[in-house]
Amino acid sequence: MRKTFKFLLPVLVLAVGFGVFRFLKATKPEQEPPQVQERAWRVEVETAEPRRLAPELELYGRVETPDLLKAAASAPAWVAEVAVRDGDRVSKGDLLVRLDERDFLPRIAQAKAQVAELEAEIASEQNRLETDTRALEQEQRLLANARDGVERQTRLKTQKVGAEQALDEAEQAEAQQALAVSNREMSIANHPTRMRALEARLDSARARLDELELEHERASVRAPYDGVVAGVSVAVGDQVSKGAVLVELFALDSLEVRARVPAPYQGELIAALLGDEPLTASASLGDQHLDLTLERLAGEADPSGVDGLFRVEGDPEMLRLGQMLRVRLHRPTQDGLIAVPFRAVYGNGRLYVLDDGRLRGVEVETFGGWTGEDGKERLLVRAPELTAGTRIVTNHMPNAMDGLKVEPVKDHA
Repeated sequence: MRKTFKFLLPVLVLAVGFGVFRFLKATKPEQEPPQVQERAWRVEVETAEPRRLAPELELYGRVETPDLLKAAASAPAWVAEVAVRDGDRVSKGDLLVRLDERDFLPRIAQAKAQVAELEAEIASEQNRLETDTRALEQEQRLLANARDGVERQTRLKTQKVGAEQALDEAEQAEAQQALAVSNREMSIANHPTRMRALEARLDSARARLDELELEHERASVRAPYDGVVAGVSVAVGDQVSKGAVLVELFALDSLEVRARVPAPYQGELIAALLGDEPLTASASLGDQHLDLTLERLAGEADPSGVDGLFRVEGDPEMLRLGQMLRVRLHRPTQDGLIAVPFRAVYGNGRLYVLDDGRLRGVEVETFGGWTGEDGKERLLVRAPELTAGTRIVTNHMPNAMDGLKVEPVKDHA
């Protein structure tokens, strides 16, 4: 009996455990199968508003002037005084550099002496003419007397009264007197030629004197207008040659900005300038704002583009030669443009719009940047599918694709 009980007890425990397991399994609650839900990505959205806007073109310009004055030495001389330094503001008439007068005065004195000498020669030539004229009258009378003497000796010889020697002497005296009259007439005839030569030399001497006096006048280099000194090339004691640059000066109102315009935009800018459409631009110098106007394009271009020359509007006091500026040129206005954040556009021209809770790609044409009233820079785009009210996704999504389910965070007008 005891052996039988030991054998049945384990079997009974296993049976009871199996029964409890079957009961628990039969009475456990049934769970519904998990539902797989599609994820919705959160995006920022703006409503499209096509407008007539002017795309902006970012350029890099350099301040320059077509009227840079390079004051040069008027003659070889020593520098006696330098009155300005680089960057000084000067007024019209202010002394810039003075050359030593002692290098000019001796040459002027020599030129004046040459002029006086030639004037004296001309006066002497006039006296010579008067003397020759009076002498010619006397010599002509003497020639007449000599001829009368020849005739008289000829008659006497014919009458066999006069001697042969007397006739020869009379003919010789006549010939000598005729030669004297001829020389005197030639001297009088050459008077105009001698006068022209002397007057030409006098004119040359006077021109040389004027030149030397002008060089002396320019020995003191003065500012021809209000401006800024761009550079000083000499110091006191320097010896300079004629034409050597002493100082450079520019007027503030002559400054302009030269910026390279890329070749693809050259045609539209030429058309705008020919059509008298003003093209404005802006530049920033720290916290200062500078207004510009595209005045003309350079006469020479290359495959990379052409230089645009901008007139400075307002006070150019903050500008200096050689200064580099970041210029934003306002291109001709166009219709139907939409301003979107740069991050909204993918690749070379594709953005996404919200269509029934899903993304839909749209190919767009880009027109460059544009700065809004809030000072933020945006990209101008245009596409036939982008009409007023179209909801444009503005944040950049690495996994963006057509049909992706999204949920707008909020709409921006």
